[in-house]
Amino acid sequence: MNSNWQTKTILIGAIVGAAAGVLGALILVQQAEKNDTRPQLTAGDGVKVGLSLLAVLKLLADLGMR
Repeated sequence: MNSNWQTKTILIGAIVGAAAGVLGALILVQQAEKNDTRPQLTAGDGVKVGLSLLAVLKLLADLGMR
């Protein structure tokens, strides 16, 4: 029973992560439709998203240290 909270935390994290991914994709699609274009993502855009994600993960890790 000690790992019950761990399982719940992982499941909640997975659900929140998936929901954030879907929301991000929906926003990207809406903007593309609004501009009547296809999304043009560059390698630089991928790096920006990756670094931003790392910053969020670091914040979450810092919260876990408290």
